[in-house]
Amino acid sequence: MIASERFERAAVLGVAVAEETRRLLRRHLEDREEDADGTVLLDVPYPDAAVVAALLDVAAECFGERGSSVEETRQAALETLLQLAGFDEESQLNRGAPGRDDRRR
Repeated sequence: MIASERFERAAVLGVAVAEETRRLLRRHLEDREEDADGTVLLDVPYPDAAVVAALLDVAAECFGERGSSVEETRQAALETLLQLAGFDEESQLNRGAPGRDDRRR
């Protein structure tokens, strides 16, 4: 396999991981809390929590994220994933989130 094919496959996988993470998080947005600083606290119950943790571990390894704990490493990976997923108003990944256009693909 040539380098361009590897890069293309990695990009497709990255988008899939970002999309799946966003889908799972969006699914649990109704039960969110917000800190005074605007940080959103989201409780993701099992079994979705296990999938999100695995996706964040894969992303952390891929991005080379490091932290003083597993949770800090996962948080850094989540922030990077959300940036790559286009966390903005125009992003197609935002479809279906509460308060947004609820059309399904």
